Amino acid sequence: MRSLTGATKWYLSDDCLLAAKRVMYAVEYRRFYLRDLESIVVWPSRTWLLRPAIPGVMLLVLGAVLWQSVSLKAGAIAGGVGLAWAGLELALGPTAQSRIRTTGASVDLPIVARTRRARKVLAKIDAAVRATRGGALEQPAAPMHQPQPAAPASQTESVSAAAPIGDVT
Repeated sequence: MRSLTGATKWYLSDDCLLAAKRVMYAVEYRRFYLRDLESIVVWPSRTWLLRPAIPGVMLLVLGAVLWQSVSLKAGAIAGGVGLAWAGLELALGPTAQSRIRTTGASVDLPIVARTRRARKVLAKIDAAVRATRGGALEQPAAPMHQPQPAAPASQTESVSAAAPIGDVT
């Protein structure tokens, strides 16, 4: 997501979600391991209607002033730009805010600019999380109450459950 001071670019690999936030001339990296993700929540911002309303109304008022004082054509152009601006913003839908919650932290970072795109992005992240966790829906957060007998080191095997994102259906 872009802003006046920089942008946040997201990268999804087979084991982590990386946010590269550029602020002026510096880049800050945040890595979120998929096995540690608890939730990603996206919601419409409360003030999203101000984006079309403020410039639209200001340009319509400017159009009315130009219509009365300068010419009909100048007023119509400014008013038309105001209506087009408001219409475009309304057509694009609500702007989004988001929060990523991991095992150790909760971070507010913009994942998507608009809520209409959130479902698609979250589906890709969900598929990657499921692939990383081996298809299990949830992992137990606390250890089991009954102690498990220790297995000899020669019998334990390390199996990687991660799969490329492209292979997940």
